[in-house]
Amino acid sequence: VPMAAPGNVQVHVINSTLAKVHWDPVPLKTVRGHLQGYKVYYWKVQSLSRRSRRHVEKKILTFRGNKTFGMLPGLEPYSSYKLNVRVVNGKGEGPASPDKVFNTPEGVPSSPSFLKITNPTLDSLTLEWGSPTHPNGVLTSYTLKFQPINNTHELGPLVEIRIPANESSLILKNLNYSTRYKFYFNAQTSVGSGNQITEEAVTIMDE
Repeated sequence: VPMAAPGNVQVHVINSTLAKVHWDPVPLKTVRGHLQGYKVYYWKVQSLSRRSRRHVEKKILTFRGNKTFGMLPGLEPYSSYKLNVRVVNGKGEGPASPDKVFNTPEGVPSSPSFLKITNPTLDSLTLEWGSPTHPNGVLTSYTLKFQPINNTHELGPLVEIRIPANESSLILKNLNYSTRYKFYFNAQTSVGSGNQITEEAVTIMDE
């Protein structure tokens, strides 16, 4: 098997899900056989928003021939990763380069995990929601938009409310009685807004 590990491993993080890794080729005499390529082993150490460590699944990408760089797609935003590089000949892999740590930046969050509308009265509705399963960063706020829908399914004026990120419920007041409303709800990080979830609910007709 090869004797030497690739040197000078460098990681260039391109965005929240993509990084480029560079390395110096090993001297050909240390390959001890036919150079087949290089393997990059990489794995997520932890999410930067939740300090939960879980079973680490190592991923391997193979770059054929005498390449000195490769792309790592499909990374998770706002996470800490480690990687190392090994050279491969027909017999197997050489030693790993020292582990290199890199962090991906924040991305936009996934949609809130649920939106539930309860306690209808003549002029109010109560909204409850769950935070996104994948915040992909630090949540900065939620945005709620809502509008009335009349009997012919025409949409009325849209109202928009910003809600602090630490809230999980809201009582909407001063609504019209016996009216159907459509709600659009999403979460934000400093990077931008995630996907919205929609829900409909009706205020009651009379007490």
